[in-house]
Amino acid sequence: MRKTILTILGLLLIVASFFIAKLLIDNKNKVKPIAPKVVKVIFADTVKNSTIPIVIPANGNLTAKRRFELYAEVEGIFKPGSVLFKPGQEYRKGQTLIRIEDSEYYATVQSAKSDLYNAIAAIMADLRLDFPEVYPKWDAYLRSFDLNKATPKLPEMTSEKENYFITGRSIVSNYYNVKNLEQRLSKYIITTPFNGILTEALVNEGTLIRSGQKLGTFIDPSVYEMEVAISKSFASLLQVGETVALNNLEGTETYTGKVSRVNGSVDPNTQTIQVYIEVKHDNLKEGMYLEANVDARDEENAIQIDRNLLLETKEIFVVRDSVLDVIPVKPIHFSDTKVVLKDVPDGSVIVSRPIQGGYAGMLVKVFNEQNN
Repeated sequence: MRKTILTILGLLLIVASFFIAKLLIDNKNKVKPIAPKVVKVIFADTVKNSTIPIVIPANGNLTAKRRFELYAEVEGIFKPGSVLFKPGQEYRKGQTLIRIEDSEYYATVQSAKSDLYNAIAAIMADLRLDFPEVYPKWDAYLRSFDLNKATPKLPEMTSEKENYFITGRSIVSNYYNVKNLEQRLSKYIITTPFNGILTEALVNEGTLIRSGQKLGTFIDPSVYEMEVAISKSFASLLQVGETVALNNLEGTETYTGKVSRVNGSVDPNTQTIQVYIEVKHDNLKEGMYLEANVDARDEENAIQIDRNLLLETKEIFVVRDSVLDVIPVKPIHFSDTKVVLKDVPDGSVIVSRPIQGGYAGMLVKVFNEQNN
């Protein structure tokens, strides 16, 4: 019985092997279907070289062109004035910004002026006797001397004898001592150098001000400057007085500025040069962030395309007889989204939109809007 079962299983195995072998032979002889050629539809443009203006985008914050940092050079109590010392307060030229208590120092100045007056008065009798020719001018000086006004300049000494006589009585040294004290006395009052507005106030009336302390910031709000960094390769192309288009971040406001200064040195770290753009407008405020478009130069016989169309090998795709190919190009200038190219022959059909998986030799068909 066991022998019979093994015989039957052997026959079944032989029959199965025969059918499997026949199936494999039949599949091997089947003709494989030919894959249809896929033609990719692309967008393309015909090249026509022209003059491309190279515009350098830049941005920065506005700073008042005339800016006055307020620092104290003397010490004392901040006396209240007719106008509050607060941010946003407007002042006219020559108006008092800060007045510091100076009564003690004023007394010192008056004492020194009195000593000078007494020293000159003490030599008048000797001048009348020994130097009658110079006596009238010193007498006139003494008569014009007013303790409540600035000390007038000493009369000019015309001879060595007069010079030795006056200097020997310490008149000259006393005079310059008084002028030094008067100069320091003037620092107790800070006045505005121009019409403007206070943008920062770091002290209040009644507080003690110390020497060297920063008090605030005063600006002229009529003229602003924006500092931008430009590549050194364009340094020779920028000229003072060149017009610059400016706009805010939202793009809702546009302004016209001009290049007021160009720095003469290149930043060694960034290899950029600082350019200062002057702009005037009633809507502008210090600290505003603006974008600028600086016209650097016009590039002749060039084209401008999207940056993502330029391959890493500095080549671009062209279409020749419905076949994709590449040609080498010369990039001249890169912006955020565009690139200016040269050495692209007129009449070349270049790809105008990126092709996913594109390669040289790919069959393509140029999309024609008129036929669709």
